[in-house]
Amino acid sequence: MKICFVCLGNIVRSPLAEGLFRHLAEERGVSGKYQVDSAGTSSFHVGEEPDPRMRKVARRKGLEYTGRSRQFQPEDFDRFDLIIAMDPDNRRQLLAMAATPEEREKVRLLREYDPQGGEDQGVPDPYYGGMRGFEKVWDIVRRSTENLLDKLEADAGS
Repeated sequence: MKICFVCLGNIVRSPLAEGLFRHLAEERGVSGKYQVDSAGTSSFHVGEEPDPRMRKVARRKGLEYTGRSRQFQPEDFDRFDLIIAMDPDNRRQLLAMAATPEEREKVRLLREYDPQGGEDQGVPDPYYGGMRGFEKVWDIVRRSTENLLDKLEADAGS
């Protein structure tokens, strides 16, 4: 299963989701079943490392991750089985890029997998706020990626 997590700039939410999903899959011994990546709908931060504030929160919680921002490309629809948007705006941009109904079917919101979220809820972007926002995003992304992995594993077993 190939999964791409997508936010606006690919420096806060989507690289965190990528890193957390990879970490959780490794902890559960199922990492070989998944290929994960992340991207942004914009080119604002292409080539940049993940936001140091988000990495600081993650490091305190036991997760180290790196990477470089990249922009989502139309050919990514062919490369990935599941494309997980961080918020409704990202989802709209991805759906506008999709050329076929099959490509549109691949696009989901991360908070669809959050027991405290919902179908149209997004992961808030903490970029212009304080550290409390980054902590909140960690909690949301952690819950959501755990439940996404649970669902994928349950579906694979049925």
